[in-house]
Amino acid sequence: MHAYTNVCVHILFLVKTEPSPISLTHTHRERDQYFMAAESSSNSSTNLRIVVQNNPSDSQLSELGIKSWPKWGCPPGKYQLKFDEQETCYLVRGKVKVKSKNSSEVVEFGAGDLVILPKGLSCTWDVSVAVDKHYKFDTSSSPSSS
Repeated sequence: MHAYTNVCVHILFLVKTEPSPISLTHTHRERDQYFMAAESSSNSSTNLRIVVQNNPSDSQLSELGIKSWPKWGCPPGKYQLKFDEQETCYLVRGKVKVKSKNSSEVVEFGAGDLVILPKGLSCTWDVSVAVDKHYKFDTSSSPSSS
């Protein structure tokens, strides 16, 4: 049970990550532009959108270096989360419904999905199937200027 407790506490500190996922048919420049657009929209408290890419290719996962990212997991349950940084994650296993505090929108994702969770997002994760994922925080952004 201690492993689950540590895992659930860890989720409260999830945040920022790697360039946003897009099809390999796009160039690196287009991918980077897409990432910058996702990041700029995440800086607005009124537009905190979760981006889900279903079943990215093995080539894309390899290019992103997913297997070198840390792993994290949690059992089924409901979790109140706040993302202080943007996080990109790849779900190896699990099923999640996410509801933002500031919206009635519900976003669902699960095993095989690549997901970007924006900086500033406060939400409830309703985990129906235990989650195992690789994750990475985006450390490339500079802090907001005062």
